[in-house]
Amino acid sequence: QVQLVESGGGLVQPGGSRRLACAASGSGFRGYAMGWYRQAPGKQRELVATVSWSGRYTDYVDSLRGRFTISRDNANNTVYLQMSNLKPEDTAVYYCTNSPYQYLIRTYVPQSWGQGTQVTVSS
Repeated sequence: QVQLVESGGGLVQPGGSRRLACAASGSGFRGYAMGWYRQAPGKQRELVATVSWSGRYTDYVDSLRGRFTISRDNANNTVYLQMSNLKPEDTAVYYCTNSPYQYLIRTYVPQSWGQGTQVTVSS
């Protein structure tokens, strides 16, 4: 059983950057694809970025491609989400997940979830 703990959320000004981290403990990181979801107030949760188990391959929702970058450090069981040029509509709770299946967004199936970290983009 994996435990996923997100960190790095907070208040960010529009146009700013933020890096989220997700530390994994237990089994369920190495060999697993990882993904970040977000849920904005009053909206459905959406998958925004995924990374393959090796870290070699990544996928993004089209609307965020170029502003968000997902990466992972398998030596330290951590996955990151680097967010740049943040906009108020990026305000959401961001969740880290793992998946034993494909990393591609269109087929990604999460297995475990972290508790989430709040990102608020506001001046």
